[in-house]
Amino acid sequence: MAQQQNKLKLYSYWISSCSWRIRIALNLKGLQYQYIPVNLLKGEHFSPEFQKLNPIGYVPVLVDGDIVISDSFAIFMYLEEKYPQIPLLPSDLPKKALNIQATNIVSSSIQPLQNLAVLKYIEEKTSPDEKIPWAKFHIEKGFAALEKLLKDHAGKYATGDEVSMADVFLAPQIFNAIKRFNVDMAKFPLLTRLNDAYSELPEFQKATPENQPDAPPA
Repeated sequence: MAQQQNKLKLYSYWISSCSWRIRIALNLKGLQYQYIPVNLLKGEHFSPEFQKLNPIGYVPVLVDGDIVISDSFAIFMYLEEKYPQIPLLPSDLPKKALNIQATNIVSSSIQPLQNLAVLKYIEEKTSPDEKIPWAKFHIEKGFAALEKLLKDHAGKYATGDEVSMADVFLAPQIFNAIKRFNVDMAKFPLLTRLNDAYSELPEFQKATPENQPDAPPA
């Protein structure tokens, strides 16, 4: 098993749900890391220095010694392989596949359609009034699918009684649905219950936006 030798560096933005996923994973695995803020509103992700780390200009980026990885899914899988002492993917193959399926609903079918760049494009090309309905439509479509997918598998957490990859990706998405997009969670009782469970976990709470060093003062 690999032991942590170098202090990891995480390029992150406080409200970025993709960065948030990795903060949770790092906390759950007990890994120390240096937090390097990248202010998306100021366009710091377009700087030549940052684009050398990630040519597409998104956070998060993880630096582990000489290794540079971008994209939260890729970073998660790297951490899972290199630091397996606290696994977040089940060894049981069907349960592992279920985790990856639920994760991909969040990372491929919900979050990219409601991120900052897409909402700005919707606002510019149509109307500022269209961006929230657009986001809510895609969030609710994904949440409805997740409710069906997980209903026969969930325990205390998304795919059983142990925290796993699906939970790491679900927690920020549920939070943003409630806080940023005012989604009516009464339609999604399973996800609501999971959200309550996440609120009791210190590794999840330590990763929340308001607890990040680049969060604006309350």
